[in-house]
Amino acid sequence: MAYRQVIGATGEEFVARHLTSHGYTIVERNWRIRGGEIDLIAVAPNGKIIFVEVKTRSSNKFGDPLEAITPAKAARLQRLALGWLSTHSRFGSDYRIDCAAVLLLPSGEIKLDYRQAVL
Repeated sequence: MAYRQVIGATGEEFVARHLTSHGYTIVERNWRIRGGEIDLIAVAPNGKIIFVEVKTRSSNKFGDPLEAITPAKAARLQRLALGWLSTHSRFGSDYRIDCAAVLLLPSGEIKLDYRQAVL
């Protein structure tokens, strides 16, 4: 696995553990269709479906990880969420799209900036 893939997988695993520790159930990881990929799909304790975009960085050298979510990326996430709902016979279900910025520090510390309902 390439370095960037390891960084991404580490961030996704950290966010998945964060969500499960708050009562969420992870139902899919890296769900992919022709139009792109959703990093994590979870169900909240209240039954709401949560689509999570995870951005992981090993430094802020290139800016905050959440800055990588451009308007085009946001539109793609919306289309992907609707695609998942449709293909899983959940169209019309209550859902939201969250974003998680994970920063892996040289000290081994991991910082999380989790934003709910960004779209």
